[in-house]
Formats: sequence, structure tokens, C-alpha cells
Amino acid sequence: MRTPVERDHVGMDMEFSGEIWQWRGPPPFYFVTVPEPESLDLQAVSSEITYGWGMIPVRVEIGDTEWTTSLWPKDGGYVVPLKDFVRKAEGLDEGDVVTIRLTPGG
Repeated sequence: MRTPVERDHVGMDMEFSGEIWQWRGPPPFYFVTVPEPESLDLQAVSSEITYGWGMIPVRVEIGDTEWTTSLWPKDGGYVVPLKDFVRKAEGLDEGDVVTIRLTPGG
């Protein structure tokens, strides 16, 4: 599902759904891949908000849980890292599909 990017005095908000996947390197990390259309929107503003290495600070919401993190660049797009406290609070695990709302700039 794609919700159009909204641009206003607050910034850019986007919403999308994706499946949680695990990178099994030490320690295991969990991510959701940002879909290509949203990744292109993020790339368009990345030079204004990145703090280096292509990382983009964001505010993220899943369900009732909100936190700040940074998007990681991967394969020409971005991934959202899911912190343990988020997965526990929302009862999420690998393979679950979640709806993510994020605001770049954190």
C-alpha cells in the first residue's frame, strides 16, 4: 500500500507496509525494506537530511509504538531497523507484515 508523500510545514510523511526480515549476523537484527517508490522519494531529499554514510534520521510509528532511528541504505534503497523494544511492544516477529509511518529528519 502506498500513501502519497505529504509535504507541509512539518516535513515529509509516508506510510507503507512491508514484511519483517532478519539479518542473522551477530547479533541478529530485524528490518523492513522501504518500497522502491518511497525510497526514491527519500533519495530526493537525502542530501538535505543525511548525517553521513547515507543514513537518514527518521521518526517511525508502528501501531502504538513510536521511536527515532536511522534508515540504512541497502541495494539502492533503504531499510528500517526494528529495535527489540518495538518488536516486543507490538508482538512482532520475522515474517509479519507491518504498516510503517515515518517522517524523515527524525
